[in-house]
Amino acid sequence: MLILGIETSCDETGVALYHAADGLLADALFSQVDLHAQYGGVVPELASRDHIRKLVPLCREVLTQAGKSLADLDGVAYTAGPGLLGALLVGASFARSLAWGLDVPAVGVHHMEAHLLAPLMEKNGRQPPLPFIALLVSGGHTQLVEVFAIGDYRLLGESLDDAAGEAFDKAAKMLDLGYPGGPLLARCAENGDPTRFRFPRPMTNRPGLNFSFSGLKTFTLNTVRDLSPLTDQDRADIARAFEDAVIDTLTIKCRRAVKETGVSHLVVAGGVSANYRLREKLSAELPATTYYAKPELCTDNGAMIAYAGCQRLQAGQRDPLAIVARARWPMTELSPP
Repeated sequence: MLILGIETSCDETGVALYHAADGLLADALFSQVDLHAQYGGVVPELASRDHIRKLVPLCREVLTQAGKSLADLDGVAYTAGPGLLGALLVGASFARSLAWGLDVPAVGVHHMEAHLLAPLMEKNGRQPPLPFIALLVSGGHTQLVEVFAIGDYRLLGESLDDAAGEAFDKAAKMLDLGYPGGPLLARCAENGDPTRFRFPRPMTNRPGLNFSFSGLKTFTLNTVRDLSPLTDQDRADIARAFEDAVIDTLTIKCRRAVKETGVSHLVVAGGVSANYRLREKLSAELPATTYYAKPELCTDNGAMIAYAGCQRLQAGQRDPLAIVARARWPMTELSPP
């Protein structure tokens, strides 16, 4: 089964070809970072228009890479949510129309389910046995999920306000580090003194597996204001203190989830999972085996959509002809295919 995957949930246009037996055949990604950098964040209307411009060229590119044609496709998978509604509608409309024209099935994929399944994509790689715990950390989501099977999930905890990735971006903006903020803050933190500041580890002194990063964001802002104007070393030290606080918080909650569930396998997925210091700490300090997607598959991409869609299409799921996109879509509403 050969599946075309299309990702347009935010500011990355991703297209990929995944074959059920042969694995990932081709993958193309266009980032809108330069387009949105001047605004300090994603402008939804501009994101939607750029997806329109890039989808057809990227589809042609992956088909050429793989030596395939549209006639070879057995199905089309696309991100149906959650995300920016306009951006989602571009991808959903394109994918659904293409599938209809080719008379092949289409399936809408949950963006966070695709992130969750990305580490399972490698045919010859390490794959976690079921059940496992998934830590989903991205710009829009921070969740701990117990995974029993595809579509069979139990939400253990989630952020009550800002997601970890969103907090990274906002802290980077406070420090005038540029956009996108997460990778830039991590790079700045490499030169920071880890002993100068001690930022709070929010909600770690109370039971439960939920997260909250808004208070940490406020603490960072107050520190910046107290020290302004900032030197380069001030920025590095604040960045290091902020990163340490987020990583410690995620680690503490993951350790607690492993203890409470008795599950000893942890999958870490989403854009923030590319942070090497987070990977080091989780791997070193958790009483569990940790699994990650390749760094290029941690951020939004078409490959994860193609893979997740392939699993559901192989299980017999088919979506109706209607074009459906959901800006908000709790994972608890998903069901097995």
